[in-house]
Amino acid sequence: MRSRLRAILAMIAFTLMASNISAATAASEGAEKEAILALVARMEAAWNRGDFRGYMEGFANPDVVFVSRGEFQKDWQGTLDHYIRDYGTSDATRGILHFFDIRIEMLAPDAAQLVSRFRLDRPKDPLDGISTRLMRKRDGRWVIALNHVSSREVPCATHR
Repeated sequence: MRSRLRAILAMIAFTLMASNISAATAASEGAEKEAILALVARMEAAWNRGDFRGYMEGFANPDVVFVSRGEFQKDWQGTLDHYIRDYGTSDATRGILHFFDIRIEMLAPDAAQLVSRFRLDRPKDPLDGISTRLMRKRDGRWVIALNHVSSREVPCATHR
């Protein structure tokens, strides 16, 4: 009888420990997702105030892999140069950037996949598209290690 009682108590203890581990993992995963969302919000705000260097703080430096317009950009500096050259001449060319429909899947404690839509509102050649990002946690902070952008111009007549 005692051994049966011990077995039942051991099973209850194991179940409680397992549920605590599961809850702690979910809480940790939730905190990591919130940290990634905060990074995306900081990047969006930096872009919208014309701070391309601030925007680039969200990318791994120097080794980000960035694919856009069917081509690889050349590392972190090449990506910054691309943004300044193609978007930085005025507020109108930079536009207002907005990320939405953000989905994050945790792949490991230091890796996540982020897929989101984006919209770049500007008077001429507004864009929308999808961004797929491999996020890595380095030195305690999340950065974009791989960014792939698929965009399309939105006809001005139908753009909102």
